[in-house]
Amino acid sequence: MLKSLTIALVLAAGTAAAQAPPPPAPSPLTEPQKQEIVDKAVQALAEGYIYPERGRNAGEAIHNALASGAYNELSDKTAFANRLTADLQAVTHDRHMRVINPGGPPPPGVPAGPPPRSWAGVIRVYRLKGNIGYIDLSGFPSPGMFRDAVNAAMREVDGTDALIIDMRRNGGGSPPSVSYLCSFFFDGAKPVHLNDLIWRNKGTETYRTQQFFTGPTPTHYLGKPVILITSHFTFSGGEEFTNDLKVLKRATIVGEVTGGGANPGGTQPVGAGLILFVPGGRAENPTTKTSWEGVGVRPDIETLTDASFSTAYRTALKAAKPSPERAAIANGVSAGAAADGWIDATLLRPRAGPSAEAEAALRKVIAAVSTGDPDYGALDPDLVEGVKRDMPNTRREMARLGALQSLTFKEVDGLGSDVYRATFEHGELDWVIYLSADHKIAAIFYTQPPPTRTS
Repeated sequence: MLKSLTIALVLAAGTAAAQAPPPPAPSPLTEPQKQEIVDKAVQALAEGYIYPERGRNAGEAIHNALASGAYNELSDKTAFANRLTADLQAVTHDRHMRVINPGGPPPPGVPAGPPPRSWAGVIRVYRLKGNIGYIDLSGFPSPGMFRDAVNAAMREVDGTDALIIDMRRNGGGSPPSVSYLCSFFFDGAKPVHLNDLIWRNKGTETYRTQQFFTGPTPTHYLGKPVILITSHFTFSGGEEFTNDLKVLKRATIVGEVTGGGANPGGTQPVGAGLILFVPGGRAENPTTKTSWEGVGVRPDIETLTDASFSTAYRTALKAAKPSPERAAIANGVSAGAAADGWIDATLLRPRAGPSAEAEAALRKVIAAVSTGDPDYGALDPDLVEGVKRDMPNTRREMARLGALQSLTFKEVDGLGSDVYRATFEHGELDWVIYLSADHKIAAIFYTQPPPTRTS
């Protein structure tokens, strides 16, 4: 259920993987499996990649490589996925194009280890000395999850005189959530055109355009300096947010050139447990008529990651209303300084314990699915289509497992969702649930528990 919530699933899986015992050794890929993977990838690229000719050429490249024996020595799933990714990117030059082994280690270029714990992408919110706000933001989950967290974060920094948003670990996410955060920095009386996504209609060479504008928010951060910190890990939606505010001259960008991934899309299975991310769209800024694909977003003040916070902090102190106190603080900030050394107050941290209503809501979901009568009105509207699509598989799984015996809270995952171990008559599942402030279910899915270590 809801395996379409890619970010939530990846972050939750990363947290669980860091605590789980090593899984059994995977079985090697067979030649028929490799053939199936390549054939399905070729078809997916031909039908869905945003640039049809380039997609056909990329498919032909991996088809010919398989036929020539170039993949004969690759029997490990992760190694095969990484090689296919490299070969596809060599033709498309598309940073989003990727074959993924969900059960394997992070792909090359992705930070290792579990993601930082957050509340729907908000890792921490500080007021720094000199009355400077600071928000550390790791991603843009679906709006049903993101709104509550960013509303709370922006309320906390409302009285500050300048704001730093740390995007160094931001890997992107939902375009509507990007637009929502942008909206805090513009007058809500007049929508501002932020970005366009041009999508290919699958199986054709026709296209449609999706436009994104600012909208209403409960508070605004107007007339005060905003500084964004970037790194080469800042990617996709994180880059869009950075680019939107840079083009509209609403923020100063400090740090490294970003990763250069501007083509959104979705995943689909290609066999043997591997999935292919196919970019079915491309971004186009309405002002510049360009995107950051392949080139990244270049900072206004370029500096290495180790010095980027100190540079951003000094920039914020100088951009805010001048005072002797701020000048003294700026003079004392060393090149390698980190935010933790300049905290005046901690305003927000992610929740560590279970939410009050999550267990009862999850019990209702499991009971409703088991009886075949789910309450779609309890879901955030963004989830309904995905839950309906996955419902036949979910019902079969519930029927196989039998009656629920117990439900035990395990942890809060990397996005602030509650994780419960559900024990049934004939097996176990780990369920992940996120409740929004309006008591809607904004995320719900299950995963298989990690295997138990045996001696």
